[in-house]
Amino acid sequence: MLAVGEVSRRTGVAVSALHYYERIGLIHAERTAGNQRRYPRHMIRRISIVSVARRLGIPLSDVADALRDVPMDRPPTEADWRRASTRWKAALEARRMELERLENALVGCIGCGCLSMRACRLLNPDDRLGAAGPGPHRLLGDVG
Repeated sequence: MLAVGEVSRRTGVAVSALHYYERIGLIHAERTAGNQRRYPRHMIRRISIVSVARRLGIPLSDVADALRDVPMDRPPTEADWRRASTRWKAALEARRMELERLENALVGCIGCGCLSMRACRLLNPDDRLGAAGPGPHRLLGDVG
């Protein structure tokens, strides 16, 4: 079992973030008689996955969903991780494709220099897209 400071040092995650992750159910710590947190060593891998996901901009709710069946009360088995990664792979692939679409749209937009406002995919004369509701509809590809 590791103290919160040791887990913070090993993972590079702030103590306050560890407390938050525990509060929202992403990780688990046991308490000593003096009410101090103690983390099982296998929690380091889980925290590392959360850290990488955060760095990539993946919402914590998505991480929680992906890890929901990975046990916290014992070291996860290879089968536990395989199930979680298989389920998460489709969501990550969809996110990757969305990022590629955004990149392609932005590269084209930035590269064009807006020399032709008649040809710009993002042009929205008289705010006609306002009726479609909030959001970047053309960048998301949901409006022609």
